Amino acid sequence: MNIQKVLNDLEKRNAGETEFLQAVKEVLESIEDVYNANPQFEAANIIERLVEPDRVLMFKVPWMDDRGQVNVNRGYRIQFNNAIGPYKGGLRFHPSVNLSILKFLGFEQIFKNSLTSLPMGGAKGGSDFNPKGKSNNEIMRFCQSFMLELCRVIGAETDVPAGDIGVGGREIGFMYGMYKKLTHEHTGVITGKGIDWGGSLVRPEATGFGVVYFTSEMLTVSGESIKDKIVAVSGFGNVAWGVVKKATELGAKVVTLSGPDGYIYDSEGISGEKIDFMLELRGSNDDIVRPYADEFSSAKFIEGKHPWEVKCDIALPCATQNELNQNDAETLVRNGCICVCEGANMPSTPEAIEVLQRNKILFSPGKASNAGGVATSGLEMTQNSMKLNWPREEVDNRLHQIMRNIHSSCLKHGKRTDGYVDYVKGANIAGFLKVANAMLDQGVV
Repeated sequence: MNIQKVLNDLEKRNAGETEFLQAVKEVLESIEDVYNANPQFEAANIIERLVEPDRVLMFKVPWMDDRGQVNVNRGYRIQFNNAIGPYKGGLRFHPSVNLSILKFLGFEQIFKNSLTSLPMGGAKGGSDFNPKGKSNNEIMRFCQSFMLELCRVIGAETDVPAGDIGVGGREIGFMYGMYKKLTHEHTGVITGKGIDWGGSLVRPEATGFGVVYFTSEMLTVSGESIKDKIVAVSGFGNVAWGVVKKATELGAKVVTLSGPDGYIYDSEGISGEKIDFMLELRGSNDDIVRPYADEFSSAKFIEGKHPWEVKCDIALPCATQNELNQNDAETLVRNGCICVCEGANMPSTPEAIEVLQRNKILFSPGKASNAGGVATSGLEMTQNSMKLNWPREEVDNRLHQIMRNIHSSCLKHGKRTDGYVDYVKGANIAGFLKVANAMLDQGVV
């Protein structure tokens, strides 16, 4: 495989799609050796087929606001690859949403879903609609209009969306209600549903819990424990909330949260009522973290910065893509950080990853460490198919085991001769091999 030729050809067809091209480059560099060692992949043009989505649906979403004004947004669904199961991936409602971001997320989702060992293909979707500042009725009207188009391509055994940034339980409920009305079906076509109508326990916390479980596995291999470690976290949404809950439960002290306005540093640690306040903060619809510092005297607010300047043992970026850059990585190394585990999708730049790995800091890519969310979505699909609900402990135990298995796969393919584990390479190879072999088995389709 000539990586540069593949990337050059891809760039010609996808000009300006920087996030997508970044995601593809990372995967190709990781799998080059194993790809070249298996000539059957080259003969079947697996890479060229893998980097091209099966289909891209783009549509207009007209909706009326509370003043009677008609608005139009763009909706998307990228169905990337279904070699190992129905398309599966979240929906993101955010002004930054565009084709490049959704293609990068859909491409990453292929390997993330593969790593879970559950039968799920890769997809992603969403809209440039901004739910911030909108009333419940406005969000309902938008979601219903969005589903009028989306319903054409999804189904419990075809494509199963879920939530992501800007899409929580409220939005899932509005979309599911419209799908049910349009199709006259009560099926597991969307995950992240309310527990009273087909949802799974632990799903809201699952991504964050999974990040902490994976972090613990990484530390154990290095003879360390998460107990008594100082943890810096970015973001304050569902992923960060789950991370704080589980990390605190396991004896760590989480000292930061962040938003678009800056970050808070709480020297006493975020626990108890402070974790509950995170939910209030998220529900306020203001997308800012400063009120936390106003509420708790132990915290101070640092405007316009990321939390990576804070001295910590473990850094868990849980906000958005490319939020941790080279300078941040160098600061973490200087401050004695021993582990960086991604909770968001591709939150570390390539330059940051290079710094961390060169200094032999434990580093996990999001496709491995944040797979707990989609894994629990897969468990929700299973429960829907069986027409039952598992108790919280059973779901959590299954999630924990899946994260252990993902870690083992990364270890198998990523351990170097010097003892350092390249989790990026390990995750990409493990995820790729399963999908590539399935594509070979199923012919050129």
